Order: sequence, then C-alpha cells, then structure tokens
Amino acid sequence: MIIDSFDNKTNSKINPNLTGNRFKCDACIVTFSNIIEEYVVKNYNHKIVGYIKTVNGKTPIYSINISGKNFAVYKTILGSPATVGCFEDSREIIDTNKYIVFGGAGCLDKDIARGKIMIPTEAYRDEGTSYHYVEPSDYINIKNSHIVAEFMKSKNLPYVLGKTWTTDSFYRETEGNFAQRKNAGCISVEMECSALEAVCDFRNVELYYFLSSGDLLDSPEWDSRIKDENDYRGTQHDTRLFDLALELAIFL
Repeated sequence: MIIDSFDNKTNSKINPNLTGNRFKCDACIVTFSNIIEEYVVKNYNHKIVGYIKTVNGKTPIYSINISGKNFAVYKTILGSPATVGCFEDSREIIDTNKYIVFGGAGCLDKDIARGKIMIPTEAYRDEGTSYHYVEPSDYINIKNSHIVAEFMKSKNLPYVLGKTWTTDSFYRETEGNFAQRKNAGCISVEMECSALEAVCDFRNVELYYFLSSGDLLDSPEWDSRIKDENDYRGTQHDTRLFDLALELAIFL
C-alpha cells in the first residue's frame, strides 16, 4: 500500500547531485504562476543561474538581489510529484536552506473573505508523494506556519491559520470528501503542501508556505470568484503575492 512506501533503511537509486559550485542564495521563492514569472522578469533586475530540465522542457531559475541579499526564483509545476521533483532538481543548481512557496487554493469556508492570506498549520496527506519522504500519518505539521503568521502580523495583513487538504485529484474533490475535510477543520484545498513539507523535512530545508484563495468550494455551485478573466487581483496570479513573498524572504 502507498502508506507503506517510506523506506529509510536502504539508499535511493537516484539522488540530487549537490556540488560545491551551486549558486548560493539567502532563500528561494517558488511560484506556480506564469503571470508572476513574467512580472518578475519584467520588473526585477535578474539573471538566469541555471535550468531545471524535464521532459516538458527547461525551467529557468532566476536570481535577484534585493536589500543586499541574493534570492532565487522559479516557476514550479502543478501537483505534488512534479513540484517535489522540481524542488529536488533545483537544489542541484542553488544552495539555500530556505524555500518560500505560495500559490492558490480552494477555500473551504465561506466565512473566510477573499483576499485573506491562508497559512496552513497542518496538511491532510491525500497525495502519494509525501509517503516516500516521511512515516505515514493523516496530517503533517507545517512547522514554520507561526513564523509566516508573525510576518503577516508585522505587516498588518489579514490572514487566517488552519489546516489544509492536499489532494492529488482536482476533479475528485467530491461533496463527501469536502464535508469530511471541512468538518475536520480544513480551511483550504490545494495540491502540494503536505508533500513539500515532507521533502523539506527530509532534506533539512525550511519551508515557508502561504496561500491565497481564488475560488470558493463552500457554495451551492463552485464559485471561481473571478468576474473578469484579465483581473488577477485576489487570485494566485496576483503579482502582489510575489512582492509579499519577497518581503517575507527579507524578513527571514
């Protein structure tokens, strides 16, 4: 069974090649949004320090220097296996122990206002990747959630702490599963959080994670909350989220 997949007794057949000439940076910022990637390239002085190479093509890793600190930035791929794979490959190119990851999520509670940052405290492991990096459990603790919350509070930004539901199957978020997860205290649903925390814990890397809500599942019919397809404010493509992640990187 998938929950029996964690093996810390034998060696992996393939491992990231962590050489001594990697790009040293203070933190790495990871986005899922092509709109935000375009924003970074257009608005920040940057250079490309390497590429994550997959069968889908090459994903550039950028470096930017802000406030005397070097930061890496790259766009990852949706879903736990791909996101974790990109994380592992990125460590062959950059040298840092801090990853700041932000993205969009479905909101499971209609009382949570649009625009409020959601900070996961625990992630329900409804995916397969994390079970290869840590012992089986229903939830994994998102250990740096209090630090992200401290930062949001210092900026007087509205946020909410709560559990998240990490799923592998976007189109199988059924009414029954939704009700179970909401009743268990989950306030959001996404596709990467539990797996990212698992791999970061396994690799001794610090993960700082936050979410924005672009859609609402807690309604009679799914509500995307987007009235104009070119209006990205309040969605995972909102470029202000990158600026926020960058401020968090400086804060750390």
